[in-house]
Amino acid sequence: MNWDWSAVADFMPRFWDGVLITLQILVLGSLISFTLGLVWAIGFRAPTRFVRWPVNVITEFIRTTPLLVQLFFLYFVLPEWGVQFSALTTGTIAIGLHYSTYTAQVYRAGIEAVPAGQWEAATALSLPAHRTWFAVILPQAVRRITPALGNYVIAMLKDTPLVAAIGVLEMLQQSRLESASTFQYTEPLTVIGIAFILIAYPASLLVRALERRLVR
Repeated sequence: MNWDWSAVADFMPRFWDGVLITLQILVLGSLISFTLGLVWAIGFRAPTRFVRWPVNVITEFIRTTPLLVQLFFLYFVLPEWGVQFSALTTGTIAIGLHYSTYTAQVYRAGIEAVPAGQWEAATALSLPAHRTWFAVILPQAVRRITPALGNYVIAMLKDTPLVAAIGVLEMLQQSRLESASTFQYTEPLTVIGIAFILIAYPASLLVRALERRLVR
């Protein structure tokens, strides 16, 4: 096999465009996932079943249906109801929404791991609900679950190529377009594979280091 460095050089403009789009989806999707996941987790512990039941039904439905189906639904069905976003925005929302149901379970586990005495102490001090959550419970829960949340960031990175199905030109789609125009597949796909490794592997090392630090 002959490696064509000129093909790599020609691919670089497309490659960097794809990297920027992929990182944008990853960062914004992670923020949506972590924020909405916390909302779901608090909903699981709502004092009324009229909140708990819908939250459980919605999260289970999202978690047990394929991300690709959700992408198509948001991109092709919502416009029929008058709600329309760009392909990039739709892909970001879909990934964030999908993974929020997984991070919700992580938050839930972390919250349930907080000793019951912490809840009782907050009640004894007559702390309002928002102070109990944000000053007592969540700081302890997040410390336990940060490594698990980091693992879902890596999982989201590996799922970003799915947004190409609705026309988002992320890294893999850029390589496919380059290959289609030059009929050279080895160089673009190899560069993309290396790019995913260079993003994911350091992130996994960071998650492990963070885990070791937090369990001290």
